[in-house]
Amino acid sequence: MSKSVVLAEKPSVARDIARVLGCHKKGNGFLEGNQYIVTWALGHLVTHADPEGYGNEYKEWKLEHLPIIPEPFKLVPIRQTSKQYNAVKALLRRNDVKEVIIATDAGREGELVARWILEMAKIRKPIKRLWISSVTDKAIKDGFNQLKDGRQYDNLYEAAVARAEADWVVGINATRALTVKYNAQLSTGRVQTPTLAMIAEREKQIREFQPKSYYGLQALTETARFTWHTKAGQTQSFDKEAVEEVLQKLDGVHSGKVLEVKSTPKSQPAPSLFDLTELQKEAHRRWSWSAKETLSTLQNLYERHKAVTYPRTDSKHLTSDMEGTLKERIKAVDIGPYRKSVNALLRSNAIKPQKGVIDDKRVSDHHAIIPTEETPILQDLSDKEQRLYDLIVKRFLAVFFGAFRYDQVTAELEAGEELFKAKGRTITDEGWKKVYSTEEEEADSDALPPFRKGDEVKIRAIVMTDGQTKPPARFNEGTLLAAMENPVQFMAGESKDLIKTIGETGGLGTVATRADVIERLFSTFVIEKKGNDIYTTSKGRQLLELVPEDLKSPALTAEWEQGLTKIAKGQMKKETFMKDMIDFSKKTVSEIKTDDKKFRHDNVTGKTCPDCGKLLLEVNGKRGKMLVCQDRECGHRRNVSTLTNARCPICKKKLELRGEGDGRIFVCKCGHREKLSAFEKRRANSGGKKADKRDVQKYMKKQEEPVNTAMADALKKLFDK
Repeated sequence: MSKSVVLAEKPSVARDIARVLGCHKKGNGFLEGNQYIVTWALGHLVTHADPEGYGNEYKEWKLEHLPIIPEPFKLVPIRQTSKQYNAVKALLRRNDVKEVIIATDAGREGELVARWILEMAKIRKPIKRLWISSVTDKAIKDGFNQLKDGRQYDNLYEAAVARAEADWVVGINATRALTVKYNAQLSTGRVQTPTLAMIAEREKQIREFQPKSYYGLQALTETARFTWHTKAGQTQSFDKEAVEEVLQKLDGVHSGKVLEVKSTPKSQPAPSLFDLTELQKEAHRRWSWSAKETLSTLQNLYERHKAVTYPRTDSKHLTSDMEGTLKERIKAVDIGPYRKSVNALLRSNAIKPQKGVIDDKRVSDHHAIIPTEETPILQDLSDKEQRLYDLIVKRFLAVFFGAFRYDQVTAELEAGEELFKAKGRTITDEGWKKVYSTEEEEADSDALPPFRKGDEVKIRAIVMTDGQTKPPARFNEGTLLAAMENPVQFMAGESKDLIKTIGETGGLGTVATRADVIERLFSTFVIEKKGNDIYTTSKGRQLLELVPEDLKSPALTAEWEQGLTKIAKGQMKKETFMKDMIDFSKKTVSEIKTDDKKFRHDNVTGKTCPDCGKLLLEVNGKRGKMLVCQDRECGHRRNVSTLTNARCPICKKKLELRGEGDGRIFVCKCGHREKLSAFEKRRANSGGKKADKRDVQKYMKKQEEPVNTAMADALKKLFDK
């Protein structure tokens, strides 16, 4: 009997698929049943060969060898996962295997994971594609009942290959050229360097910003605060003398007359559903999570708990064929804090999302991130997973409630021939905000007192207000993600058509890669964090001076991303795209070779590297300071301070652990200092670390036999309290 090999991306997903398909026989890297053999990659099993794979002469980094343009590109198994690659290859080559079902992540990179394995193993058997947006049992069953012809995704694969080859050609050549030319570890790339350039440009805007003072007036009554409006309708003026003149004119005015009271009905629809970038921005705004942190937590909710749909999506909309599943998804979240909202929806006659949520034209590979039809056990979720799930569920439920409605009330007051206005609003229908009614940030009622036209109002005082214009804020991880998604503000001088197109479909990187790009900028020490704000380092600023201008252009890089999208849609040939990338790489290497700029390490310490004897550099890593060898070939690095989760006993902020060995010491920004030994003694005296939910979960999982169930129950009760 012939069989089909099902190739998943991760073991956890493979196990779920195998269970649904009835594949219970365990083998070396696979699970087998009567009809299917389910196996898995471990992320990528195959990758592009390093430069030395194209000739031994490339083992040594030399300028004269550049640029290196593989023709064709070679694929090699990744050494760390070669055992699983060989297991997958053996399965694919079995005589009883007649077809392959690709079940890797349904997206560009997932397609690359599977196709590279097939290409490396020289498999030419028919291909089918499992394309699902969640890994619940129902989604898997439905997906296998509607398997796609693998050829439908050939263009997607071409786009994935183009992305990988472009990154290799630009990144490898430019990085080698810069590193050898300036004898420093200088990494650059097609997406990371323009992202760094945007951060530097924002810093320049802040540096060059000239604040201007502005002034206004307010009339204070017993019940309200009225703001002065000029005859042109402005509430502020940069002309201090003119404002002071008006204030002086009003010196003897102690009452005003209400000229008019306007009430205008307003409505506000629920916010859009989440795509990955929007969710990462929101998690950073609320809890200062990194983009990587959010994606990792979201991946757990998707793969492990089956609670949400596919994470790496760039759409905030749903497709029309999902309408029939919405009621089931609402019922699935009829738990805990969402029960009241769910019951209200289920009691209504029709469950229909607000206008614009369902839009087939605005969904490409995957729809917005929403709950699945499976009800999770909230107690099984970690604290982070619960928080993120809460964001997704509330945003999902909100779109089924009506608009938030209120009356915008404006009272106009005339005092000494000058016009003052006060605004307020009266809520008439909470609408979608009912879903958030327990959150303080959503509580808002700022109604005006009941003024009437013709009322005389006593004025307690008329005061002058002032302020200063502010520069743009520094980037944090949330706002940097937004800029990468839509870098239009950094495209001065580009054509309006290009800016419009890129604003709609381009950006730097993709939703799936932006978090990794930011992490790489941190790990190569070209940016650093101070609080939540991101700063360029001296190394980063010098790197931008050394790289050719075109490699820093957000417009050019966003245009390349647009090219990859065209390849995926069959609107551009991969060869056309790659010709441009190869030409660009040759030009970049040539410019670096002929440049006469210098690079200077300004963070050299007096400490020597224990491996090669050269002086070490002190750099700020994402979670503390590190010592790094300046010799790129040595690669030695070690932590000298780490930001920990331990809290200061005085101000409760996170403590930094400095030093090495027994001499390590905790240091806080408030000035508190404490030896590690003293800290551990203090913690021991206070009863040590209290059991949190994760401790309870780990303990419960270890109870394979009911020997200590009483203790497990006691721990669980303690946690529940």
